[in-house]
Amino acid sequence: MDDCLFCKIIEGKISCVKIYEDNKFLAFLDIDPVNKGHTLILPKKHFETFLDMNEKELTKIMLFTQKIAKSIVNGTKADGFNIMLNNKRAAGQVIDHVHFHIIPRFENDGFKHWSHSSYKPGEDSKIANEIKRFL
Repeated sequence: MDDCLFCKIIEGKISCVKIYEDNKFLAFLDIDPVNKGHTLILPKKHFETFLDMNEKELTKIMLFTQKIAKSIVNGTKADGFNIMLNNKRAAGQVIDHVHFHIIPRFENDGFKHWSHSSYKPGEDSKIANEIKRFL
């Protein structure tokens, strides 16, 4: 895609601090990290969201992500890590090229989790049944 920032990074038209790449995927440091070592993982082939990727690509990107996550934890001496994936604007996706965030976590790093809500009586079963209809 001509206007995709991540495609331009993959093509070398825009620089990044690469962690690792192979013929299918690229890992590089996020320019606006939550914590130092925050890394983006993306396929070199353009897919807009997670749902656009096929099973083979999903399997491979998860194995690649695991490999990079291990290195991030060891390299940053992190106490833990998050793997995050935003799909579509409502979920916080800013660039329309699927990408995972690996965020190293440290005790008391100040990174907060999202808020929680609850179901009204019977609402959970109704929503579960609606979801099951599409399986």
